[in-house]
Amino acid sequence: MARSLVPAAIASEPWGLILPLFVLNTFGSVVLYSAAGGHMRPWALLHEIHFLVFLLMAFGISRLSQDFFKVMAFPIYGVIVALLVLVELVGAVKGGSQRWLDLKFMQLQPSELMKPAIVLALARFFDMMPPGMTRTWRVLVPLAGIVGLPALLVMMQPDLGTGLAITVGAAVVIFMAGLPMWWFLSAGAAVLVAAPIAFFTLLHGYQRDRVLVFLNPESDPLGKGYHITQSKIAIGSGGFWGKGFGNGSQSHLDYLPEAQTDFAFATMAEEWGLVGGIFVLAIFLWVFRWGMRVSRNAPDRFSSLLAAGMTFTIFFYMAINTMMVLGLAPVVGIPLPFISHGGSSLMTNMICVGSIMAVDKWSKRGGALGT
Repeated sequence: MARSLVPAAIASEPWGLILPLFVLNTFGSVVLYSAAGGHMRPWALLHEIHFLVFLLMAFGISRLSQDFFKVMAFPIYGVIVALLVLVELVGAVKGGSQRWLDLKFMQLQPSELMKPAIVLALARFFDMMPPGMTRTWRVLVPLAGIVGLPALLVMMQPDLGTGLAITVGAAVVIFMAGLPMWWFLSAGAAVLVAAPIAFFTLLHGYQRDRVLVFLNPESDPLGKGYHITQSKIAIGSGGFWGKGFGNGSQSHLDYLPEAQTDFAFATMAEEWGLVGGIFVLAIFLWVFRWGMRVSRNAPDRFSSLLAAGMTFTIFFYMAINTMMVLGLAPVVGIPLPFISHGGSSLMTNMICVGSIMAVDKWSKRGGALGT
């Protein structure tokens, strides 16, 4: 009876995804409120406003037709590549990195937009390709161009973390498209061989330092290893239940750098403990499960690749950030979705969410199994 009172347009939305994300983002605002010393400004209020604006954007994306996605895939990719080139020419410099375009009313980071754009472009690429060509070497040349060009432009900024995120999102789509497994194994072996050479010749000095600090953070705990050392202290001091809301000494006394962005998980874990960490990870796993279920139920190859790639893009954000703050990965500057402050990253993740919601609608219209 209650269900009949709800308009069909509202009832048909995937509230099993939207409500958990709303709870997660609200929890992120609570963390940012505490990090600011009990104030909604400058982070918590803006965090909530960003989420509501980008949630509306996600709803809008979810209503776009599959034909629209297909027609716009390569134009969107091309525009963002052009923006990345523009960043190299006139981009704003912050913290020694040239990653932003100053639009006066906002700072746009095109590399963030490339994460969903590369997934969309590759899904369309494999959708256009005859199935028999997928397992032939002729597919490698265009793939190298589609993936390599934006990844190279992003790493030149330099932004190794975002470059890796773009590459991983692309690799997921390529893998699910059915390329031979031995190609991936060969690529992995090549990376292992090339990694030492790239470490000494291609990485910037600060990037090499991050890797060395990751391997032995205690070698310089007050210098290059300061970030990760303070992060582990914050997480460890939280224990099982945490110190309590507003009682995080590492963030409040400014021992923990970037407590509102890259190390927001550490800020949260100090006050909410292991329980808070499990709560955050459980919601992410729910979102991941939902996204992959949409991919499995998708009505065609394009839709399936699109949903899977967008899901893994969000998952990569979460996995790398949590590993980073725990000292299990080098510090690469990737924020935690829906928890960390940052409009560009939240916009990227909500584009991914909107795209998965669109695939879910296509599946229901095509008579796919319920999600």
